[in-house]
Amino acid sequence: MRSMGVALLVAVSAVVAGCDSGPPASTGVTVGPVQPMPPRAQEITSAPNQRGDQSCDATASLRPGGLPPRGAMPAGSSMAQIVANGRVRVGVAQDAYLFGFRNPRTGALEGFDIDIAKEIARDLFGDPTKIDLVPLSSPERIPALRSGRVDLVVNNFSTTCERDKEIDFSSVYYVSEQKVLVVGSSGIKSVEDLAGKRACSVTGTTSVEPLLAQRTPPSVIGMQTWTDCLVALQQGAADAISTDAPILHGLALQDNNLVVVGTPMAFDSYAIGLPDGKTDLVRFVNASLDRIRADGTWQTLYAKHLSLLGPSPGPPAPKYKD
Repeated sequence: MRSMGVALLVAVSAVVAGCDSGPPASTGVTVGPVQPMPPRAQEITSAPNQRGDQSCDATASLRPGGLPPRGAMPAGSSMAQIVANGRVRVGVAQDAYLFGFRNPRTGALEGFDIDIAKEIARDLFGDPTKIDLVPLSSPERIPALRSGRVDLVVNNFSTTCERDKEIDFSSVYYVSEQKVLVVGSSGIKSVEDLAGKRACSVTGTTSVEPLLAQRTPPSVIGMQTWTDCLVALQQGAADAISTDAPILHGLALQDNNLVVVGTPMAFDSYAIGLPDGKTDLVRFVNASLDRIRADGTWQTLYAKHLSLLGPSPGPPAPKYKD
């Protein structure tokens, strides 16, 4: 028993000595805080030179050739093939509130672009419901046209010379400006204030270039959808979202803490994307857009979907190259 007591006393003394010795010596290694990338995100350090490529007039399209009687397209034409298929397949957005979004109450796709697409169906069939709306992310738009998955794309699609090398475009039906969306309490008032911060954009859009062109550019996070960017901003994984102002205002309407700030850093011209080489379809769509401008339909659709953006600027005048 005496031996056990001595051993216990020695053990207790060792513990006490350990407690008195203070914290362990520093190893000299320090690790800074790590800000992880949001799920499904990738850092973008360069973008295709779409805006800087001035080798063409990207806003000019083929002159319209007139509208045939609805449902009776010229034999052998691209339009006759669409009518024979029974429906026109149109690639649209489902995450661009105001332009193309899925109504959570009804599950239906709605917006300015959706109704523009339905007007094209009206001029093809005489029935705006003969349409298959195919949700596409921004990076999917050109591949969907080139593969024949869709007949048209009406999806806040900006015309550029780089894109014109792969597909054709209609005349311009809307002109937008690029700004910045931030949390109202962030202190960010302009794109210059994003220096050293994280800005979210969607991969494959023209919104990336103006961000990277800043004198001190932010880190740019590329996501697949604008909804992904919205979540990243709300969770603090991004400091801002930058793209076309109508899309940003649509996101801000979903969260009262968010505001659109800054002066325009770029402008985008929206047109309908079409498969390369189908000139008869381009001329038909341009004739349909001319009808939409002339008969007041464009103004009606603006009042229905975009009046929150302010007074109507009126439809942009078409520009034709032949």
